Amino acid sequence: MLRRRPSILFLFILTVSASLWAQPHPDSPDYDVREHYTKYEYRIAMRDGVRLFTSVYVPKDSSRPYPFLINRTPYSVGPYGVDLYRPQLGPSPEFDNAGYIFVFQDVRGRYMSEGQFIEMRPHLDSKKSNQDVDDSTDLYDTIDWLLKNVPNNNGNAGIWGISYPGFFTSASIIDSHPALKAASPQAPMTDLFMGDDAYHGGAFMLAANFGFYSQFKPQENPQLPPKTSVPFDWGTKDAYEFYLQAGPLSNLRKYLEGKSALWDDQVRHDTYDDYWKARNLAPHMKNIRCAVLTVGGWFDAEDLQGPFSTFHSIDKNNPGIFNALVIGPWVHGGWGRYDGNHLGRVDFASNTGEYYRKNILFPFFEQYLKGSGDAKLPKAYVFETGTNVWRQYSAWPPKSVEPKTLYFHANGGLSFDAPAADSPSFDEYVSDPAKPVPFVNYAALNVPQEYMLSDQRFADSRTDVLVYQTPVLQEDVTIAGPISPRLFVSTTGTDSDWDVKLIDVYPPDFPDSKQDAPRPEDRDKPRKDVPAPAFTMGGYQQLVRGEPFRGKFRHSFEKPDAFTPGKVEEINFTMQDVNHTFRRGHRIMVQIQSSWFPLTDRNPQTFVNIPDAKPADFVKATERVYHTKAEPSGVAVQHLPTGGAGGSN
Repeated sequence: MLRRRPSILFLFILTVSASLWAQPHPDSPDYDVREHYTKYEYRIAMRDGVRLFTSVYVPKDSSRPYPFLINRTPYSVGPYGVDLYRPQLGPSPEFDNAGYIFVFQDVRGRYMSEGQFIEMRPHLDSKKSNQDVDDSTDLYDTIDWLLKNVPNNNGNAGIWGISYPGFFTSASIIDSHPALKAASPQAPMTDLFMGDDAYHGGAFMLAANFGFYSQFKPQENPQLPPKTSVPFDWGTKDAYEFYLQAGPLSNLRKYLEGKSALWDDQVRHDTYDDYWKARNLAPHMKNIRCAVLTVGGWFDAEDLQGPFSTFHSIDKNNPGIFNALVIGPWVHGGWGRYDGNHLGRVDFASNTGEYYRKNILFPFFEQYLKGSGDAKLPKAYVFETGTNVWRQYSAWPPKSVEPKTLYFHANGGLSFDAPAADSPSFDEYVSDPAKPVPFVNYAALNVPQEYMLSDQRFADSRTDVLVYQTPVLQEDVTIAGPISPRLFVSTTGTDSDWDVKLIDVYPPDFPDSKQDAPRPEDRDKPRKDVPAPAFTMGGYQQLVRGEPFRGKFRHSFEKPDAFTPGKVEEINFTMQDVNHTFRRGHRIMVQIQSSWFPLTDRNPQTFVNIPDAKPADFVKATERVYHTKAEPSGVAVQHLPTGGAGGSN
């Protein structure tokens, strides 16, 4: 879940550098909100009597009516007080200039709103009384009140939000109010266990969740944000060191000062039980009557799966409405804050964030809330990495994709040809929980956003990482859609993780990154000391997509099964979508390992309840991956016959 980087009142969230639920905002130009808007504060009563604190900014120009643009958040609508104003109101400066009635609401049980906060409050399909409330009823009641009590509105309302506010956007538009005309859930969590913030492939996303819940704790409401925040004391600048020294997962709750209830829920529910099933929003995305624009980022470390789950669920359950998907080369919420020109050392050749805000998001709301022209948006507006172009498709994945498999071969080979050998063939490594494979090659706390395409050269030389790669590509290879590893494996333990990484290997003569270029003013200065080593992009191993899978869930996420030591078993799982072109002259690589620390928690490699695991449960195991005609391990991809086929630029 992504966290906030927005206003000063959220400074405590800034201590979570790769936080979970964020709602970032782009830097605002010189624009005086106070000069153009009047702020009001209300406590709006819901049908069950609970009052939700709501800030409303109304344009001072009353010569024309305006639509409502709503943001519902658990991260505070501050600043509080009618004389204290936000520096920016809309998702981008264009909205402030165009004029909307901006509405910000503290959700139930957070900050100045009454009621009880429930993590991803389950939606109620059947409501028998006014006491049966959820986020859809709260938005319905809010819109009803706004229409009747805020003058000079045009009768239309829209809602948007990033990360947790993205979830509140999705959850709030079910059984939508007739006045709700447009919604944009952005990086919305949809199913926390199935690929969003909490668990990926059954493996617990350790660093991101502990980093978040060390700051996001239960509250006694109503309450104002603290005047000063106390950052978590890690005692180190290296999360790898912190979590390894902390030991088993059960040791971490002691650091949360007695306020661990939200953290405990994430950790203790380590199978797909009723707690998670009730919080899976996808089956409930029905009776949506507004236009929907779902937004996500290819490099979103928190909620990459949510946008796809939300988009497909709305498509399935709500025929006839406008429902579109936008995915760009962005980190969590980066489309709302950053230029999107590059991520780390990987360049995207244009300001993709600015393009999205001006040419996609703003025209969408202008069309559906004001009737201002046709935004001409396709079903899927996606950025193709590798070639660095925007593609427009009539469906996602594109209709023209063809399923193909990248098969593993002896001696580290990788190709679209299946192995032909009948004789036993496998590769093996020893996985040691005491020395897990790190997920980045530098010291960092929490989850650095750059990790999603970080250089993997540090990993391919480890003896506990298997490496398979193609020869140099003679033509571009474009894949679009989900990626599905199919592995034939065995272990000497009774459980194991299988982490799969799809990698783009740059050619040896690839130009170095502009990020490493010397500053112009320093180029002609005489060298006065020994410089740090230069970073070369030649041979860079860019992570395109990586996912863990906890082996005990190979048959069911509800009922885990132990491995029989030495027995060959098949593991199938699905990684999140990509739209990437491996360019001619590059190579395609796959890395396999059994730890990815501390991105995920350590698997003891014995079949135990991991939240209760003891130090003695963590043991070494020998892992094998087989690649024969009968046991053809590989990674299934959706291949576009020619780059971008079936779409327009």
